[in-house]
Amino acid sequence: MPSTLPHLHPDRPVDQPLPDWQTSTAVRLLDNVLRLTAPNPGVMTGPGTNSYLIGTPASGFTVIDPGPNDAEHVRRIWQTAEHPDGSGGNVLRIICTHSHPDHSPGAAPLQALCAHRPPILGLPSAPTARAASAFTPDESLSNQELLALDPRAPAGDLMVIHTPGHAANHVCLLMLADGLLFSGDHILNGSTTVIDPPDGNMTHYLDSLDALATACETHQARYILPAHGHSIPEPLKAIAALKAHRLKREAKIRTVMEANPQGSLDDWLPLAYDDVPSGIWPVAKRSLMAHVERLQTLNH
Repeated sequence: MPSTLPHLHPDRPVDQPLPDWQTSTAVRLLDNVLRLTAPNPGVMTGPGTNSYLIGTPASGFTVIDPGPNDAEHVRRIWQTAEHPDGSGGNVLRIICTHSHPDHSPGAAPLQALCAHRPPILGLPSAPTARAASAFTPDESLSNQELLALDPRAPAGDLMVIHTPGHAANHVCLLMLADGLLFSGDHILNGSTTVIDPPDGNMTHYLDSLDALATACETHQARYILPAHGHSIPEPLKAIAALKAHRLKREAKIRTVMEANPQGSLDDWLPLAYDDVPSGIWPVAKRSLMAHVERLQTLNH
């Protein structure tokens, strides 16, 4: 039977204060799953980027999303990944869900701190990625690949799921034994992720949501652990609600475009996103562009 998850919190907006929301120490979610949050809070990152460590001192640790190149955060990851003797750096591998600047730049410094230089895994950045997101992993992951979390029991129990949409090189990871989906930026707690063309693609994003729903149903996932914000229960309901929200927004955008077919993004933006604060509009404009591109493709 999967272990219980007494410390996982229900879904709530990432901008609300939470009693354990801090960056100085790791929060233990399971006996073999810890969360460290980078000190990079902001509009795009919520309370900060979550780095997850899976493992124990006996097995070694898999690090998911080492975060930005922040020396203190990287050192905390190194210290948390303890060897049986209490020393740090017991890292088997470093996985980047994608290569945006708040997720992957900490990988190389963390690798350098570890005496045995664990490999950095992920997918290479696509030609469409911004320069700041350029990334070449030591080892490329494959869709549906199974990674062994414990070298002493080599059967794979961490499934890789390629989820383009937010970024072309985005992956999610499903921990089969405990039913945990590490969603990176594809699914967030309390907000929707930005889809920023050309590396972001709305059709790919929605298709990836379907792939995640299938995987969660097949493997009975119980919680989503996002890169920003607290854990999310009932993955299938959360994914369905997120997809419905995206399609509802798209229907609104279609109506606005049909009412003003010669308009521009700047014309459509305040009407299509009149339910969100205007301070968010510059960010929303990127997702608007992704929806417009998708609608134009569907209409051809």
